[in-house]
Amino acid sequence: MRLSAILMLSALLAASAAVPARAGMDIDLAKSGQQLAEQKCGACHAVSPGAASPNEAAPPFADVAKLYPPESLEEALAEGIMVGHEEMPAFEFTPDQVEQIIAYLKTLE
Repeated sequence: MRLSAILMLSALLAASAAVPARAGMDIDLAKSGQQLAEQKCGACHAVSPGAASPNEAAPPFADVAKLYPPESLEEALAEGIMVGHEEMPAFEFTPDQVEQIIAYLKTLE
């Protein structure tokens, strides 16, 4: 093997070794976000993919994730969502909760 090929292979292996740690963290955040969404939003919104929302006026989370880039919802989640269906309560989430919900929404894109 040439030296450049060995160096490239080494770099790829080193980069791939870092991925599982980050992926595991993202998975944990997403799981927490799903649980939080089920607790706070599940009475009206379908939180799990493929499910129908209990309230027809409340879009499923999978639709929300497709319509809006999840990162664009950070401010609304932190400051209180002021739009939605008529019965939607105002929620304000902590920065950690926002990060969790965004991580979950990203899994639905």
